[in-house]
Amino acid sequence: MSDLKKYIAVRKACDPEFAKDYDKGYEEFKIGLVLKMAREEVGLTQDEVAEKLHTKKSAISRIENHAEDIKLSTLEKFAEALGKTLRIEVA
Repeated sequence: MSDLKKYIAVRKACDPEFAKDYDKGYEEFKIGLVLKMAREEVGLTQDEVAEKLHTKKSAISRIENHAEDIKLSTLEKFAEALGKTLRIEVA
């Protein structure tokens, strides 16, 4: 187990508020990170994605860095702008 994982485990055990919010925050972070990685994989800038979605670069940055409460329709449009499809899985 990495030092970071050990720290998180100890912190969750000692701090109920941290534990409560950690998993939700991590999932939101992952969504934004997945979108950013997909954008970079196809070689598009935030400006280029913004242009395809008829929005501003700041909106794309907000999606990639703060993906909480993002609409499913926005995720679909983002994926389409990258030439990809959105697939959601419940595991």
